Amino acid sequence: MKSELFFPLVFAIVTQLIGSKILAQSLPGDGGEAYRPQIHFSPAKHWVNDPNGMVYYKGVYHLFYQYHPYSSVWGPMHWGHATSKNLVAWKEEPIAIYPDSIGTIFSGSAVLDKNNTSGFGKNGKPPLVAIFTQHDAVGEKAGRNNFQTQGIAYSNDAGKTWIKYAGNPVVKNPGITDFRDPKVMWYAPGKKWIMTLATKDRISFYSAPDLKNWKKESEFGATLGAHGGVWECPDLLTMNDNGKQLWVLVVNINPGGPNGGSGTQYFIGDFDGKEFTTMQTATKWMDYGPDNYAGVTWSNTGNRTILIGWMSNWLYSQQVPTEKWRSAMTIPRELRLQAVGNDVYLASRPVGELLSISGKAFSTQGMKFNNSIDLGKLAGKTAIPARLKMTLDAAKDFSVVFSNSMGEELVLGYDAAQHQYFIDRTKSGKTDFQKNFAGKHVAPRLTNNQHMSVDIVIDVSSIELFADDGLTLMTSIFFPNKPYDRVHIHSAGNSIIKKLDWVSLKK
Repeated sequence: MKSELFFPLVFAIVTQLIGSKILAQSLPGDGGEAYRPQIHFSPAKHWVNDPNGMVYYKGVYHLFYQYHPYSSVWGPMHWGHATSKNLVAWKEEPIAIYPDSIGTIFSGSAVLDKNNTSGFGKNGKPPLVAIFTQHDAVGEKAGRNNFQTQGIAYSNDAGKTWIKYAGNPVVKNPGITDFRDPKVMWYAPGKKWIMTLATKDRISFYSAPDLKNWKKESEFGATLGAHGGVWECPDLLTMNDNGKQLWVLVVNINPGGPNGGSGTQYFIGDFDGKEFTTMQTATKWMDYGPDNYAGVTWSNTGNRTILIGWMSNWLYSQQVPTEKWRSAMTIPRELRLQAVGNDVYLASRPVGELLSISGKAFSTQGMKFNNSIDLGKLAGKTAIPARLKMTLDAAKDFSVVFSNSMGEELVLGYDAAQHQYFIDRTKSGKTDFQKNFAGKHVAPRLTNNQHMSVDIVIDVSSIELFADDGLTLMTSIFFPNKPYDRVHIHSAGNSIIKKLDWVSLKK
């Protein structure tokens, strides 16, 4: 969550008074807008960044997010709100949480307090409790180092309205300029809540029996992992590895990502209710593309671990060529652990619910080709949004080129000599709005398996690669002057596509 400039308190008060009515009338839709995502969530208007407070309750997925309701660039942060019953079709709701005298509302999380440990529940029904950073812009401008604190709010109507706790802040700042983004989970063995908090260049763990009275337990990461920028938006997950429980600590970092700017690293290890430990020495990245940041998971989803990220990069997020709105979220991804040799990685797949918007499909098997295939001639039509899945017989050079009649193209492929996947948006369309946007981004192949699989989800202005069953991920945005309507697959030498599926996607 990025630091903000000073704004008058009266502005926040006006925001709180009128913002709800404005947002209630604004539902997402493309409205003929260039680059508006068709199968990803984006707000109807204005600025969005980090996903926050995701919780599943009574059949509804709640997605809260950093939101500036009066501009398409970053500003005083509110919690925007969207809901979905299937993780694909989203309804934008009124603003959930507004700034107040303590500060603006930065990133955080939300939980179902099943046992009403907080005492906020009513009539025997458990409350939803949101935990967030409150950012005091006045204190920041005055040069203080304790201007970020943690506050909570609760809802007794399934997330429709929120009441801030009168005792805020519940975690005061000991004097750390970046002290934010609390992700909370219930730790059953200790019968307590655990808060995973980003504290500048490391993670701090706090615990509380009731979501209100927190104490510090430990720190992690001062000498481990990537440190090219500030640590942000952490998430502590418990996951199953063939019957063995492992813990995964997700840490976003900006700058310092593997392809420049924002990125997401993770650590696999153990957590005993107080300390997180890892034997991992090398930095592992969740997504090697430039445009998946601040991703965290939904709470209360049972055995599923579902993550969504902000589909942009702080290098250029405020300069991208959209007008009414800026930024969107990634496709929700289901996480799992995957062993490769003696190592374990965090792998991801698009959620199965994506199948619910599948349309016209083309499928073929055992197709031999040399040099090039015009997919449009085979499939009849290659309209975007779509999903392309391929299984190849060997890990050879290949590329998939999405292009238009203007000669603009986005190239995704694999370089066997370098053992790397890549996405090249050098000639993808509008790229001159920021010097770091154009370029070729790469990602390592993490397996030596001879067979290769790629799962590509492409929307009108974004592409997401899930390679080798989700071991290697890349997410990238792009802005062609005319929509891509041509797809060619190239290979250097004789190759066999064991299976190919092209499916149009439409909500």
